[in-house]
Amino acid sequence: MRRNRRVKLIATLGPASSPPEMMERLFLAGVDVFRVNMSHASHELARNLVFNVRTLSKKYGCPIGILADLQGPKFRLGEFGGGRVMVPSGSHFTFDRDEVGGTQDRVFLPHPQIFEAVEPGHMLLLDDGKLRMRVLEARSDRISAEVVVGGPLASRKGISLPDTILPVGPLTEKDQSDLNCAIDLGADWIALSFVQRGQDVEDARKLITTDTAVMVKVEKPSAIDDLEAIVAAADGFMVARGDLGVEMPVERVPGLQKRITRMARAAGKPVVVATQMLESMITSPVPTRAEVSDVATAVFDGADAVMLSAESAVGQYPVEAIQMMDRIAIQVESDPSYSSLVHATEVQSQPTAHDAIAAAASAVADTVKLAAIVCFTATGSTALRVARERPGLPVIGLTPVHATAQRLTIVWGIHAILTSDPDRIQDMVNKACKLSMEHGFVKPGDGILVTAGVPFGSAGTTNMIRIAYVDESGTAYGDG
Repeated sequence: MRRNRRVKLIATLGPASSPPEMMERLFLAGVDVFRVNMSHASHELARNLVFNVRTLSKKYGCPIGILADLQGPKFRLGEFGGGRVMVPSGSHFTFDRDEVGGTQDRVFLPHPQIFEAVEPGHMLLLDDGKLRMRVLEARSDRISAEVVVGGPLASRKGISLPDTILPVGPLTEKDQSDLNCAIDLGADWIALSFVQRGQDVEDARKLITTDTAVMVKVEKPSAIDDLEAIVAAADGFMVARGDLGVEMPVERVPGLQKRITRMARAAGKPVVVATQMLESMITSPVPTRAEVSDVATAVFDGADAVMLSAESAVGQYPVEAIQMMDRIAIQVESDPSYSSLVHATEVQSQPTAHDAIAAAASAVADTVKLAAIVCFTATGSTALRVARERPGLPVIGLTPVHATAQRLTIVWGIHAILTSDPDRIQDMVNKACKLSMEHGFVKPGDGILVTAGVPFGSAGTTNMIRIAYVDESGTAYGDG
């Protein structure tokens, strides 16, 4: 299933998209990766969703990725008497440990970690930032705050603390249970929510006993402060603009999106741009012009993937939303300015032989005007390095490892194909030519560049480049 674009599309599964027949329609419309939101999916539902994705993958003979998104720590208020109160701006409000029903002056806060960590001057954001309070006094059993922006406040609404580093690990008890479920089901990517620091990623990785890749959702100011450590520790990143825009001024989000995208590309790790990309298509068959521009900007910036959330999970037009994403991406990537914009930020290769070969592969293929770059890869690292260069021609990842092929579905420009390891160099070149032709990337007379590691089957040994031309039977001739 060859796509006519480089950026990948992710769709969140939910009531609108979970039936197998709808899942198939979404895949045919352009979905490369399906997201299972563990905040809402029971383990039984997750098992059914993963089974249906794998069944779809077998039917069409191509890898489809699965991203399991963990809920992360969620902090909520207690109950209000009557369910809802009006909290006036300029008033004082108290959070305490008394479970009695709340009033317009106070409410129960069932999270001792907040009492331990919050300090005077810290901001408290309630109900997705609709209400804002500044801490005046913090004790072990009581927090007094000034209401900066008031409004209606209902029971069990969320509370965010953008200035506070909370003494909590990256995974709650629910997350650990969901993580074990996702690993057992063979999810390709695990997304960690509300990561605060690089150490959180290291701690979470210790609980993962497989080679499942770890994606960090960047959505907290403390994560921005420790971004270099997080980039070093994670396998991929998601710019979670919804929560990031709650905990930070919304005007900072576009710049942070570009910064995270640049840092991820420099590290050779995939980055996903998510949240409210085509929000109006939850209820409308067409997006707003601003939403189209938003998706286009992510593609121009060189993001590996763009993601739909509620649009595909509960929206009325999930297939139309994916088709729109697909059309936007194809149009952007065919724009005359695309190449200059996606390469506007120079990506420095690491001083290693593997990175040098990947950079050289892109340069050589462009200079010689070849039709495709073919990477033999066991772990996916070779394909990731080549994709980081954002070459102007298709990149084909050939791998004998199912898990590697499925992980690469989220990576910019990679068309992953499952195949056995070659026995010798000529076999490698012939296999690359044959599969490139079978999948529609080359025609007789076209040239390809092949990169691999010798000896075959050894991870992390990328050390060779070959150029070959394809004859009418798909066999190589004139390679060197």
